[in-house]
Amino acid sequence: MASERQITSTSALARSLLDLCRSRKLMIATAESCTGGLVAAALTDIPGSSDVIDRAFVTYSNEAKREMLGVEASTLQTFGAVSKETAIQMAVGALERADVDLAVSITGIAGPGGATPGKPVGLVHFAAAARDGRITHREHRFGAIGRSTVRARSVVEALRLLIELARPQVAVKPKRAAATRLRPRVARSPRLHPAKRPRRPPRA
Repeated sequence: MASERQITSTSALARSLLDLCRSRKLMIATAESCTGGLVAAALTDIPGSSDVIDRAFVTYSNEAKREMLGVEASTLQTFGAVSKETAIQMAVGALERADVDLAVSITGIAGPGGATPGKPVGLVHFAAAARDGRITHREHRFGAIGRSTVRARSVVEALRLLIELARPQVAVKPKRAAATRLRPRVARSPRLHPAKRPRRPPRA
């Protein structure tokens, strides 16, 4: 069971995300595998979340990932369901199918079984996609800390990822070269002789 502190943290993050998205008029969709809809549940547990949350995809099987999110069969075959590539395609698929502004995806091995060589229990891949083209991926190895704890921590990480993507982008101004205070003087060739003015003819 998740601790009371984790529950409070999850609730606070969910409220912060909803307030941020509400102020910026952003809509969200989730695509979850190992968390089974816990991210959507954390958000929709808060009254008034319907003006931010559009829908949630719970795609536990590979078939569901293909049919509901458009994850390519070749991606699942080559990289597996728990991979960066699958997580990104899940997030992008949710973004496109829900026609929202932000989407987050989670795919991992909560345990106690399911580990494979190179993919231990506690390995979770996260991805988030924004309508403006930004895509973020993160990999966490929580370890064999218990199925419920892995899932609870995954919810927290997904909410944090959405908050980061929901924040307004700060335009970075290009740095200008420091202007010198003294302007360089143009070298002039010295005159060897003073210039003589032509004499005017005498008046009649």
